[in-house]
Amino acid sequence: EGFGVLTEIDVRDTLRKKLDVDFQQYIILGACNPQLAYRGLEAEHDLGLLLPCNVVVHEHAGGAGGSRVAFLDPGVMMGVAGNQALSPVADEARARLQRVAATLKEEAYSFKFKEAASES
Repeated sequence: EGFGVLTEIDVRDTLRKKLDVDFQQYIILGACNPQLAYRGLEAEHDLGLLLPCNVVVHEHAGGAGGSRVAFLDPGVMMGVAGNQALSPVADEARARLQRVAATLKEEAYSFKFKEAASES
C-alpha cells in the first residue's frame, strides 16, 4: 500500500533503560506513505506535526500469545488540522490502512483500528 517505516521506538527497551522497569514488548512504528504525505503537506504545511503516522505493535494482553497492531483513523488525525482540503487524503489513507488491516487479519494478527467514537 506504499507505506514505509521511518522510525521504530522500542518502548520496552526505553522504559527499562530510563526507569528500570519491565514492560511487555511494545513497539511504536512511524509509518509514512510518501505520496499521501506530499499531498497532505501541499494542502496543509503544519500537517508535519501529525506525521509520521504511528502504528503500535505489542504483545496481546492476557498472555494468550500473539500480537496486536493498532493505527489511528487518518480522518481523526486530519480532523485535528481543521482543513477540509485534507479529507480526500485522509479517505485514501484510511482505505489503504483498512486493506493493510485486512491482510493482517488474514495472517492471524489481532488488529484494532482506533476511531474517535470508540475512544469516548
